Amino acid sequence: MMFTAENQSDYPVVGDVVTISETGPGQAQIQAIMPRKTLLRRKAAGKDAVQPIAANIDVAFIVQAVDRDFNLNRFERYLTIVSKGKIEPIIVLNKIDLISRAELEDKVAQIKGRFQNIKVLTASAEDSSGIKGLAKAIKMGKVYCFLGSSGVGKSSIINKLLGRELLKTRMISTSTKKGKHATTHRELFVLDNGGMVIDNPGIREVGLGDASEAVANVFGHISKLAKHCKFVDCTHDHEPGCAVLAALESGDLSRDKYLNYVKLKKESDYYAMTDLEKRQKDKSFGRMVKNVMKHKKKKQ
Repeated sequence: MMFTAENQSDYPVVGDVVTISETGPGQAQIQAIMPRKTLLRRKAAGKDAVQPIAANIDVAFIVQAVDRDFNLNRFERYLTIVSKGKIEPIIVLNKIDLISRAELEDKVAQIKGRFQNIKVLTASAEDSSGIKGLAKAIKMGKVYCFLGSSGVGKSSIINKLLGRELLKTRMISTSTKKGKHATTHRELFVLDNGGMVIDNPGIREVGLGDASEAVANVFGHISKLAKHCKFVDCTHDHEPGCAVLAALESGDLSRDKYLNYVKLKKESDYYAMTDLEKRQKDKSFGRMVKNVMKHKKKKQ
């Protein structure tokens, strides 16, 4: 398998079902990977390659902490890689013990206003509120993974679901106010009810890779508007007769959602280009920068 693999996706990942042959007491060799029904991937940080995260996931719990991590744009980024993997998403707001009920209701309303068809759960690993609701969402024989930044409480939630302190947890850094990596590898655990959960290390950079279809799915409202644009290849940036820009002007489309859509679409489109196209685009951009700087010097 090591010699025939062409890329990272050809290697086993957590969640894979594999065939093995025993090589000794408590030891085995993986012979083959069974066909995957889903594969969660992201663009590797700082590299032009896609990194597999987990396989055969039925549901992804996208976790944010309400006190410092809450960000609707980040939800959309996670939702895009989950949609790309054909996986059902559920949003989880953790650490609800740190804010008032009114603040929590406001955040939930913001999420439901932006993502109408996605289930939202709230929880606190500190006082166990909402943990029963999470446990009920986990069904026997299904595989669930927890996604989110470091420090949002993924491992703490899984410890509560397992009923024991099996996973290491760490406090938020007092100097940077950012989460520290407690989970350093991916591991699958079987709950008492037969459901399976995967703990993932915190993701600081959620690269999309080629996810054009997933971006269109996550931003379904914009995709519907785009069908009414005057030009088929409309970029929704400046063209006359653009239905997306018209919705933006009328207030039917929020500026934050529009700007995040443009950002994620450009990122996905750039990754989908061939190496030659990327080099040509980079050269064109370099020439533009030189011309601007040259013009600026002349004015001085």
